[in-house]
This record gives sequence, structure tokens and C-alpha cells, in this order.
Amino acid sequence: MARHSHWATIKHKKGLLDKKKGKLISMLARLIISAARQKGGDPDMNPTLRDLLDKAKSANMTRDQVERAIKKGTGELEGAIPEQMIYEAYGPGGVAILLEILTDNRTRTAGELRVLLEHHGGKLAASNSVAWLFDVKGLLTVPKSAIPEDDLIGLAADAGADDVRAEGDVFEVVTPPESLEAVKAALAAKKLKWTSADVTRVPKNLVPLQGDAARKVLALVSELDDHDDVSAVHTNFDVPEEILAEAGKG
Repeated sequence: MARHSHWATIKHKKGLLDKKKGKLISMLARLIISAARQKGGDPDMNPTLRDLLDKAKSANMTRDQVERAIKKGTGELEGAIPEQMIYEAYGPGGVAILLEILTDNRTRTAGELRVLLEHHGGKLAASNSVAWLFDVKGLLTVPKSAIPEDDLIGLAADAGADDVRAEGDVFEVVTPPESLEAVKAALAAKKLKWTSADVTRVPKNLVPLQGDAARKVLALVSELDDHDDVSAVHTNFDVPEEILAEAGKG
């Protein structure tokens, strides 16, 4: 898509807000279960879990919800252990779509996503047909009001970042995945707050779309993002700002 932060600025319909919040809590719980299963329930020894606990706090997830998720992951409580996987797909206009999935029933999830994609003119793709179009990167967003751009560039570069770019009212700091924690530590040492920090997929090239093709892709991505088993959607489309704004008014 145009930029990672562009999609994040699209406001969803008011009627979906409660559903979104419910999905966020559910997805965080499943991510915590998965992280605790893989590397244990101690956040000091598990950076992925530590990052998820920060997100859980921001989402107002209760302590009981967090503790139950950790205990399910470590085996102290019974419960289904969700499976993480990547689905690859093509959307209208030939755009690439990479879906991060967390599910306890891969057959059901694959069937639902296949129907959803086909309804919007897309289709599931073979393994590795889409993934190569994206680089795995760390991505932090820092409010422009927090620090001058030149100062951020110097600070981020010293910590191992690849790039700093301006997007709307934030700076995006792009890092190698292994440097994300070092950049976060460098910002924290200067008492700078970031609004998001994740390992994500950044498209190598963008596919420009106009008119109805752009609207169809936005509608598809919105529905994919709403699916309960989809934890992240990555695409490589570039659409005009006016169509993004139009989608945000829906």
C-alpha cells in the first residue's frame, strides 16, 4: 500500500469500533499464548512477549486476561494453542497480499479467506509467490512533535536504523529486524515516546491503482483486516490520497 502508516490513518466505520476492540483483545490473547508457548512466560527473557504486554496495556486488556493467556501458553492452563502461519494472495489489479494468520483451525480459516478473496476479485496464491515481494523490517513511528528530523536521523542511524522518512504527522524509522530493540532503547534513553514499533513486511515496489480498482482493493483489505484469524495484512498497492480519504468517511 501507499505507506504502512497511510492505512493506519483510515478511520473505520463507527459501527465497527466495538467489534474492532473485541477482535484486538482476542488477537492479543492469542498472540500472547503463542509467544509464551515459543519462548516462555517471563517477559524479561522473551522480547516478543514483553512487546505484546505493552500492547495489551495500551488496549486496556485486564490483568486476568493477560495472566490466563500466558498460563495457556506455558501449559499451566488448558486451552487451544493457536497456530501462526502466512497466507499469500493476489488482489484486484494484481496487487500482492501477505496475511499473517493465527488460528486453531487452518482448514476453516483457509476456506473463509478463499471465499472472501474471490468475492472481491482476488485469490489465494502458491507459497513463496508473493512473500519475496516484501522485506522483513522493523518499523517505528515517532510523532514529529517529539524530535527534529535531523536529530532523529542521527540517533536512529547510530542505533542501526536503515532509514527515517516523514509520513503525515509522524516519522517512520525503518530498521533491520534485529536492530528494532536497539533503536527502541536509544529512543527510550532520550525519553522519546514512539506510537508503534513492530517487525513488519515492507513492499519492495508499489503497484499504483486508480478509481474503481483502488476502491476494490481498499474494500478487500478492510474485510481481511476484520477477519478474526488475521493478525496483520501487508500489501503493495499505492492509491491516491483522495481515495484513502473517501474510504475513511465510509
